[in-house]
Amino acid sequence: MALERSLKEKIQLKILTKLLKWYFLTEQHLLKIKNVNYPKRQFIFSMWHRHQCLTYGVEDKSSFYALISASNDGEIIANAAKSLNIMSVRGSSKRRGVAASMELIEKLNEGNSVGIMVDGPRGPNGKVKDGIINIAKITGVPIIPVAWHSKDKTFFSFNTWDRFIAPFGPCNTVALYGDPIFIPNELTKEQTQLWCQKVEDEMNRLQKDLEENYEKYLIL
Repeated sequence: MALERSLKEKIQLKILTKLLKWYFLTEQHLLKIKNVNYPKRQFIFSMWHRHQCLTYGVEDKSSFYALISASNDGEIIANAAKSLNIMSVRGSSKRRGVAASMELIEKLNEGNSVGIMVDGPRGPNGKVKDGIINIAKITGVPIIPVAWHSKDKTFFSFNTWDRFIAPFGPCNTVALYGDPIFIPNELTKEQTQLWCQKVEDEMNRLQKDLEENYEKYLIL
């Protein structure tokens, strides 16, 4: 059983949540995300942990859930994200993993879409874990890989394990969405890893394409 948080921890979480809410609400008026090839059907977004702020660009937040860690940091993010009408499912491979997967499957079966940071919450950076493959296999909902980029100086990369990226101030960005990836409903462990690699390769291809052709996508 988890220990109850101390009064000091509760106060810290409350303060940090308020600060993050202020940032989210301010930045939503300054950040512009141009969606390219945005899916017109139900989806499972496959995004890198460093790109989680691209959920600003989700076009129908009323039917979208983001998977967010069950850690204290995740609680701050999840509570602050509510100010943007972004709903969450809490869990990761280390905490509430099975429960979170079951909840995501339930949300998908209800017709919602979800977003999963496939290398989170602690890496390895840029490596797709098998959770998203298993969820797509069970539900039949396709995986949509996503890339995100900007050349504005306000698009900051931090010195964290994932090279986390966040906009600060006016910022023009492009989110590039890949074609649907449908996962077969029966897979061996070896085949599951092959699909992880396929999704990872497609995410890397999209990111390279977006960075090389950013100006073209920006004016589409």
